[in-house]
Amino acid sequence: MITGEKFDEGGDYSRRGLQLLDRRLAALAPLPYSAAEQRQEAIERAGKMSVQGIQPKISAVLNIPGGRFDVVDSGGKFILKPPSADFAELPENEDLTMRLAASVGIETPLHGLLRAGDGSLTYFIRRFDREKKQRIPVEDFAQLSNASRDTKYESSMENIATVVERYCTFPALERIKLFSQALFSFLAGNEDMHLKNFSLITRREVTSLSPAYDLVNSTIVLKRAKEEMALPIRGKKSGITHNDLIRYFGGERLKLSPEQLTEIITRFATDLPRWGELIEASFLSPEMKNAYTEVIRQRWERLSG
Repeated sequence: MITGEKFDEGGDYSRRGLQLLDRRLAALAPLPYSAAEQRQEAIERAGKMSVQGIQPKISAVLNIPGGRFDVVDSGGKFILKPPSADFAELPENEDLTMRLAASVGIETPLHGLLRAGDGSLTYFIRRFDREKKQRIPVEDFAQLSNASRDTKYESSMENIATVVERYCTFPALERIKLFSQALFSFLAGNEDMHLKNFSLITRREVTSLSPAYDLVNSTIVLKRAKEEMALPIRGKKSGITHNDLIRYFGGERLKLSPEQLTEIITRFATDLPRWGELIEASFLSPEMKNAYTEVIRQRWERLSG
């Protein structure tokens, strides 16, 4: 449930998955909380979390000698997201969506699914703003745009591009990454990429887009979602076409060359069969797998038309 590989008989995790967490880790015990207990822990500790959001979150560290995750108030190296009481299969959905993003070359942190005490699955992700005992400078686009949680949807993808061009060390490279993320979010039904779901990170004096996070196919969760993008492109949040996303945003606004656009689109097209395999191997229910596949099919068909 960490690498996407079939896990060892008698356990939930492959040996390679455990070693990705830590080379010394031989086994990993279930979380000692039910889904409901995790949500309660998230509520009680919310004021102590540096990372907020709509989904309940818990800060945790990996206890190597004990072979388990321990919930902490501060100093956590991992974020845990338990199942939602309101929306179905969010941990399974986010884990799959992050895997699909990684498969087309979008940088993602280590993540996976953990078995909880009641048998439910909890999503985990390693914090990319922590390295040993050091904090790595990270600012989300709400901070960089002088926006707040209440105004995080009051922007546009054009403004996202402006922030990238203003603050990134090598904006030409980051424009390519931004277009890939925008294309992916559209295809994967991720319609909640607001200002707080984009961040810049500074590593070794180079400022760039951070690894991707909070990627979820919200279209299949919300069922009757009216919007396809949290932030509009060309003034549109729905009815996005090839002309809007590729020709206008990629070509005109981000100034990517025809060759660059073709390379990115070809990479996605080549990987689509792999997406089908990842969806089928995921922990989503058959109904959700079918819905996910249909969103991708419809969106790709529209961009290709």
